[in-house]
Amino acid sequence: MLVQAPRTSLADTAADSIRAEISAGRWPVGSRIPIEPQLAQLLGVSRGTVREAVKTLVSRGLLEVRQGSGTYVRSGFDPSSSLQKMRLASLRDQFEVRRALEVEAARLAAVRHTARDLRRLHTLLDKRGSFDPADNGAAFIERDLAFHLAIVDISGNLALAETCRFITGYIKETIASSLGTALPEPDEAAHRAVIEGIASRDPDVAAAAVRTFMSPMINALALGS
Repeated sequence: MLVQAPRTSLADTAADSIRAEISAGRWPVGSRIPIEPQLAQLLGVSRGTVREAVKTLVSRGLLEVRQGSGTYVRSGFDPSSSLQKMRLASLRDQFEVRRALEVEAARLAAVRHTARDLRRLHTLLDKRGSFDPADNGAAFIERDLAFHLAIVDISGNLALAETCRFITGYIKETIASSLGTALPEPDEAAHRAVIEGIASRDPDVAAAAVRTFMSPMINALALGS
């Protein structure tokens, strides 16, 4: 039975109650959840609160609203809690995860790239430029991220690409952490070496280039831990 949310609660509390039903398997994937008036009664909140809670869970991919049919459970997995835990990880942990993803992306890109892909990487790296403290750091991060995500796209692995995009904000934080700090920011030569590793068509060479690229930052963090 649903536990009534306190009457003073907001939509996020109602969303937590709905999510708990989904996680417990009482509302399985593909099933239709109770209609708005029923949910309001079960949770002890207003219909407006229920509406906001449903919108929250739709945005997280747990629910799907089908016009004229109702609201259905789309997924039993809520990524928000996982992302929150990831943000609590140490900076060293964050860089190690990023390295693992980019190493595999480079390995696949080495095998699957085309000449056009290599030209694209060189173009993106030219646009990336170098970080200037007097410039817009956020804009530089976007340019840097575009280069790294292009490698992931070239890997041809949709699951890997979606995983990287899923944690895009998380990756941005790791990039931002290396700007204007004592952490060694990889220069243009280090980035070019990654492209050359991919161009070699040797997965091991490409992987080694990424490890070399990331090692100075990870080693610096290890010394500071």
